[in-house]
Amino acid sequence: MFFHNLKYALKALYKNKALIFWTFAFPIILGTLFKLAFQDIESNEKLSIIEIGIVTNETWNQQTLWQETFLELSNSEKDNQLFEIKYGTEQELAQSLENDEISGYLLFEETPKIIVKNSGINETIFKQVTEEIAETTTLYETIIQTEIQKQTNIEDFGEMINRITSKIEEIQKNPINIKDNSSKNMSYTMIEYYTLIAMTCLYGGILGMVAINKNLANMSAVGKRISISSSKKGTLLASSILASFLTQLLGLALLFLYTIVVLKVDYGSKTFYIILLAIIGSLAGLSLGVATACLCKGSENTKTGIILAITMTGCFLSGMMGITMKYVIDTHIPLLNQLNPANKITDGLYSLYYYDTMNRYTMNCISLLIFSGILLILSTIVLRRQKYDSI
Repeated sequence: MFFHNLKYALKALYKNKALIFWTFAFPIILGTLFKLAFQDIESNEKLSIIEIGIVTNETWNQQTLWQETFLELSNSEKDNQLFEIKYGTEQELAQSLENDEISGYLLFEETPKIIVKNSGINETIFKQVTEEIAETTTLYETIIQTEIQKQTNIEDFGEMINRITSKIEEIQKNPINIKDNSSKNMSYTMIEYYTLIAMTCLYGGILGMVAINKNLANMSAVGKRISISSSKKGTLLASSILASFLTQLLGLALLFLYTIVVLKVDYGSKTFYIILLAIIGSLAGLSLGVATACLCKGSENTKTGIILAITMTGCFLSGMMGITMKYVIDTHIPLLNQLNPANKITDGLYSLYYYDTMNRYTMNCISLLIFSGILLILSTIVLRRQKYDSI
């Protein structure tokens, strides 16, 4: 009986053209629009190599660590080249700065000094990198002085020299600790695709709502016949909900295939965890639809409108219509996003790339399971208490 009803429940869902559109077509259309809208944003905003100058006076010629550092940062053979350096006298570089040929220049007197003309992003990066080099150099000089002060016996002098030499060699090999710890696929436009996944998961609520409505005597003729039949209501409801869940997972699978194969979206290497979170998110969306069908009184169109309103509001707060919205809500109204299932899905996806540990990801998954469990239990209680004066 269970599988017989499951088969016909699937057939009924696939004959509903509106459901097929919202489940399969709309997420793909929206994903295509995202690609068209955002494909050139990041390529246009990538930092170009910054042209700077360095005054080659006597003080600069004594700064071995600084020379090694800037040589590394201006190495054209490396993908992460940051600077293009022009060497010369102070007068020559001042003229180049005045002609906007360089963003600024470094002058070594008693202390390093940055001379800039404007206060743009290139000038800011030049200043910050120089400050970090100064701090790193000071740190290692302090370490070397400490090593010298520790020596009390002339016999240990040779060992001290060896340690200091090894430290200097280490500095020269890696003069400044600039590392890119970001994932290769990390992109601020990925927030749009994450919210698209969340939206697709929550749109499964429409499927869940339709599955429940077809079994309610006050919502459809089929529901009236089911209510007076000898069939077990629990079996019929379970098979209908499973049919909705399977249909929703098929919609998600099509979305993933389309965005990966056609749109070339890079979700990273943790595919298993992404799929797992999407499945749990789909369960949350299905639970939302079941709860809406059981708790809300009104027509099927009214219930559909409620689910769409909840879904789109949740996606908006998690960053779909503006990538800064999630940050604003997390900062000023954190409780709102804690209760937002769309935010839990997107936040779980972010955590796979922003954090080395799985703690935040796990908490988001558990929160979604708790959200689903509460709604399903509440829906079960309401369904058991429903009675009709006449059918």
